Amino acid sequence: MIPALLLNFVDYVNWLNVLQYQTVRAGAAMLTAFTLWLLFGGRLVAAFKLWQKGGDTVKAILPHQGKAGTPSMGGLGVVGAVTAATLLWANPANGYVWLLLFLMLGYGAIGFMDDYLNLTRRWKRGLPGKLRLALGGLVSTVFLLCYIYMNGTAVATEIYFPFLKELVVGVGIWGFVVFGVLVMVGTANAVNLTDGLDGLVSMPVVLVATSMAILAYVMGRVDYTAYLHLPHIAGAGEIAVMCAALAGAMLGFLWFNAPPARIFLGDSGSLPVGAFLGGVAVMIKQEFALLIIGGLFVVETLSVMIQVAGYKLTRKRIFKMAPLHHHFEQLGWPESTIVIRFWIVSVVMALIGLATLKLR
Repeated sequence: MIPALLLNFVDYVNWLNVLQYQTVRAGAAMLTAFTLWLLFGGRLVAAFKLWQKGGDTVKAILPHQGKAGTPSMGGLGVVGAVTAATLLWANPANGYVWLLLFLMLGYGAIGFMDDYLNLTRRWKRGLPGKLRLALGGLVSTVFLLCYIYMNGTAVATEIYFPFLKELVVGVGIWGFVVFGVLVMVGTANAVNLTDGLDGLVSMPVVLVATSMAILAYVMGRVDYTAYLHLPHIAGAGEIAVMCAALAGAMLGFLWFNAPPARIFLGDSGSLPVGAFLGGVAVMIKQEFALLIIGGLFVVETLSVMIQVAGYKLTRKRIFKMAPLHHHFEQLGWPESTIVIRFWIVSVVMALIGLATLKLR
C-alpha cells in the first residue's frame, strides 16, 4: 500500500525509488511489525490480563502452574502485526501474499478456538487434537490447491532436496497436497510443542523466518537460481517481505515474553506461525531446508514421539518429561539456561540450513 502510493511521487522525490526493492520493503515490514508491538503491546497485555482473569491460561498438563494467571493469546498480536505490516509494505498484486495471509489467519482462528475453549473450560484441554488436525489439514489443502493453480508450472508439484541438485521428484497434484499438508501441519504442531518456556520459541522463529526470507528472495531471482541450480519461483521475492514482518513481530513479542513473561504466545500464535513457515517452505521448494533450519522444532517433536512410543512399548519413560525442554527442567537446569542454549542450537541449525544453498 505505502510503496504503491509513494512511488507516484518518484518523479519529484528520487529517493522514493528505493521502495521498488524487495529488500528495502522487507526491512520496513520488519521494523513496522516490531514497532507496532512496542506501541501497543503493553495495552494488549493489560487488556488480555483483564479479559482472561480467572481463566485457565496454563494447561493443567504443564508443570508451570505457578505462572497461571499470565495472559495468553499473545499470538493474536503477532498475527495482527504481520498482517498490518504485510498490507502496508508487500505488493498487493502478488497472489502469494494473499494466500499466505489466508493460511496464517486460518490457523490463527483454529488456535484461537483452542485457547478460548481451554480458557473458559468449555473443553477440558482445548480443541480436541483430532479436530484441530482435521481443521488444519483442510486449511492447508485449500492453500496448496490455490498455490498449484497460481504457480501454473510443473515445479509446483515437484520436491527438491538439499545437497542433491540433480534429484527432483514429481509427485503430482494430490501427492504434493498430501506432502504439503504434512509439512504445514507438522511445522505448526512442532512450534506449538516448543512453546513451553518464557522466550523459548520467539528467537528460533525469528531465526527461521529470517532464513526463509533469504531463501524466498533467492528463489525469486532468476540470476541467483540459475547460478545455484535451484528452481525459479516467479514472485517469490514478495514472500521475503512477509517473512521479515514475522521476524519483526516475534522480536516485538519477545519484548513482553522475555523472562518473566508478561504474556504467552498461546495456540493463537504458535499454530499460525508454524503453519506460515511450513507454507513458505512449500511455496519456495525448501521443505527439507526448513527441516534443517528449524531443527530445534524437529528435536522437540521427536522427543514427544519417542516418549510416547517408548512408554507404550516398555511402560518406561525415556525422558523425565517431554517435550525436551521440560526434561532439562526436571534435571535441574534453570529456565534461562535452557532457553539460551536452545537459542544457540537454533543459530547453528539456521547457518547449516542456509549453507545448503551453495552445497549442492
